[in-house]
Amino acid sequence: MPPIEAAARDLEDLAVLWSVGETRANDVVRTACEALVAGLDSPGLRILAACTRSEAEYDVPDLLPAALDELGLAFYPRDSEAGREAAVRALAHQMLAGRLTPRELAVRIHQRFGHQLPLAERLAELDDEYDILDYGDRAPAQIDAEVTAEARRLTSDA
Repeated sequence: MPPIEAAARDLEDLAVLWSVGETRANDVVRTACEALVAGLDSPGLRILAACTRSEAEYDVPDLLPAALDELGLAFYPRDSEAGREAAVRALAHQMLAGRLTPRELAVRIHQRFGHQLPLAERLAELDDEYDILDYGDRAPAQIDAEVTAEARRLTSDA
C-alpha cells in the first residue's frame, strides 16, 4: 500500500478509535502529524496536526470531523453503532500490522464491547477461551490463529 494510502487509513482508524474512547486526542494529533509527513495534506489536517498536547482534548472534537471530511475519510460520531463496528475493524488492522498481539486484540474487543456487538462476538468468545486455557486442551497458538483468521475476515469485509 502506498504511504499516503497507509497514512489515510491510519488516520481514519485512529479517529474511529478516538470516537469510541479507545485512544486519546493526543494520539489523533500525532497521527495527523505522521499523515502530513507521509504526504497527506489539507488545511484542516494541518490545523489538527498543529494542536499542542494541552489543546488536543479541547480541539480534536471540533477539528477532526472537518479534517477527515476534507480528505474524503469517514468520521463516526462518538459511540455510534457504525463507529463501534469501524473500531473493531481498526483494532483488527492494528493486530494484522503487528501493533497488537492476537490476545491483546481479543481482550480489548471484549473489554470495550463485551458480547453486545454482533460483529465482534467471535473475538469476545475467543477472549473467554484464552481465560480458560489452563482448564482445556487447547494451546494458545490455536486461539491466536483463530483470532488472526477472524481479524482477516473482519478487515476483508470492510
